[in-house]
Amino acid sequence: MVKVITYGTYDLLHYGHIRLLERARELGDYLIVGVTADDFDRIRGKINVQQSLEDRVAAIQATGIPDKIIIEEYEGQKIDDIRKYGIDIFAVGSDWTGYFDYLNEYCKVVYLPRTEGVSSSAIRADRSALKLGMVGYAPYLKKFYNESVYVNAIDIAGLCVPSPDVLPELEKEIEYYTIDYENLLNRVDAVYIHSHPSLHYSQIKSALLHCRHVLCESPLALSRAECEELFNLAEKKNLVLMEANRTAYITAYARMLLLIKGGKIGRVVSVDATCTSLTSLSNCTKMWGALEAWGPTTMLPVFQILGTNYLETKCFTLKDNSTGDDYFTKIDFFYPNAAATIKVGTGVKSEGELVVSGTEGYIYVPAPWWKTDYFEIRYENPANNKRYFYQLEGEGIRYELVAFANATRDGNPDYYISREISMKFAEIMERNPDI
Repeated sequence: MVKVITYGTYDLLHYGHIRLLERARELGDYLIVGVTADDFDRIRGKINVQQSLEDRVAAIQATGIPDKIIIEEYEGQKIDDIRKYGIDIFAVGSDWTGYFDYLNEYCKVVYLPRTEGVSSSAIRADRSALKLGMVGYAPYLKKFYNESVYVNAIDIAGLCVPSPDVLPELEKEIEYYTIDYENLLNRVDAVYIHSHPSLHYSQIKSALLHCRHVLCESPLALSRAECEELFNLAEKKNLVLMEANRTAYITAYARMLLLIKGGKIGRVVSVDATCTSLTSLSNCTKMWGALEAWGPTTMLPVFQILGTNYLETKCFTLKDNSTGDDYFTKIDFFYPNAAATIKVGTGVKSEGELVVSGTEGYIYVPAPWWKTDYFEIRYENPANNKRYFYQLEGEGIRYELVAFANATRDGNPDYYISREISMKFAEIMERNPDI
């Protein structure tokens, strides 16, 4: 019996996939198909996958082509599988020609011709392409644009900045360039906002009234009432309003939350998060205060781990006398059986780490924890310590873009950051009199 094995993601299964599987089947008597797991795809940088592992496996099963389906979960598994199943032939598409030659040591490698003119990337782009406009803080918009090219469901179609000469290098790349926000809204399906927080409410509301989806940096507004109004308006118009707090979309951060909820460090009694920088963002006319720039980022793990029902807060703030903005703020949150502390600063530097303390151990995330690919669980006995690493492509921007594109298609914008947490961000900004 000649055993053949092949692997793939098989997102949005199409004719090209099926023809490749049929060709692999013709090479032998028994075909094993490896379907890559969600986490492994993300680690490999395949962030555009739109179907769950269960859906992709079910689609492969429905073809009736493979004799066995396995899940590919880690780097190097192909060698393990070839040995485990006694594979004679490893088959893969010709676009990988030469890449898997190292497997010739274990079995015969065959590169199969691909079906021309068919690809999951093209199907995904046609299925959910979103014309996105950018508005706000120019230097960050350049970084955002550079990350967007990795997301085939997004097309940056317009740019709105305070002055037409702020980003001349993007003027050649982007179809429409303006200083008029309303003109931008008339040309796009959705808008990404990274302007000064004092402008968020009016810009979001204007976009929603133009029936445009919105991805906006935290906080969405500077009061709970305004934030709730925006969510209600988005719901009424059947639009997506999502918080662009990139940390929430990073794999390592999400896995850390699951381990905490699963009791890996016992009952959580403390969350301590710090974010500082020696420079401040500028919107040409107004600077960001420390809490405006970093507050929602540090509050994210506090509220996602301990919840939003704290009993009281205590705030310490240092202000710049010339501008009135805070350049350092420390807020303590007190819960019935836990406490949390956030420290934020612009023009102040400290270790940007996250520590979550529990009754059985603690989690340590090194600086910069807000764009982490690594964290540790530490116990009383160091021999029990565990380290976790998840490859991070870019800084998390492309992950939130994929989530946003999927939300506009599927209508589930609350998966990563709940509305209550978004409104709590706004409430804290409103309660602090020094921003």
